[in-house]
Amino acid sequence: MLPIVDRPLVQYCVDEALAAGVTDIVFVIAEGKGAIREHFEPGARVERALREAGNGAGADALAAIGAGATFHYVDQPRQLGIAHAVNCAREHLEGRPFALMFPDDLLLGTSCVAELVEAHARVGGSLIAVEPVADADVPQYGIVDPFDDANPARLRRVVEKPKLADAPSRLGIVGRYILSETIFQHIDRIPPGANGELQITDALASQIAAGESVSSFQFSGVRYDTWRPLGYLTASVAAAMRRPDLADQLRARLVPLLTEGDR
Repeated sequence: MLPIVDRPLVQYCVDEALAAGVTDIVFVIAEGKGAIREHFEPGARVERALREAGNGAGADALAAIGAGATFHYVDQPRQLGIAHAVNCAREHLEGRPFALMFPDDLLLGTSCVAELVEAHARVGGSLIAVEPVADADVPQYGIVDPFDDANPARLRRVVEKPKLADAPSRLGIVGRYILSETIFQHIDRIPPGANGELQITDALASQIAAGESVSSFQFSGVRYDTWRPLGYLTASVAAAMRRPDLADQLRARLVPLLTEGDR
């Protein structure tokens, strides 16, 4: 729910899904995250507050999202890894491919999920969004090992947070996936890791080991990691610069700040 300009990160994520034609959206939420439900329910507190504050455009945007999508809310009683979170939503997802999205990765530009959906129509299987990462950042990412330079590219393996010397590529995993309908079979097979957590990378590795298609995809948009202070600040500026109502005014205020920084 962190705000980027005047809307929370999760709303950007939902907008991206809707742009890809995804209209059935499942939120897996932890205890105390009821604000997500309040944000998207038609006529609920957030929409009313926007209208009362005179922000009819913002209220109308929220209402349009509610009219264009069906939302489901699933509780994750304990945070035991991403694969565990996916499993919590099993009744809504099993039997068909689905997109997995992490709102803390803000992707601006063409909908990454739309690109993944188009790639999935061509190659099937599971797909993982990736981007080149700096050498210093490699140990903080899941790193993919593609067979070739194609896009999408079939994967040999996925390595979770390797040392730089052990990394098979410099392509780091971003928080967007298409997971094939067999993923729950593999979640059932993988053992818990550290702290009893079930990791989605282990389930993807199980798919690869079973001979199933798992591919990486290099998307065309720009990604911002909002968990990091610099990434969050940059994301806010980048999102504002894409707004015709804000870009010129923000640029006029940023230039003097940047000039002062050089003194």
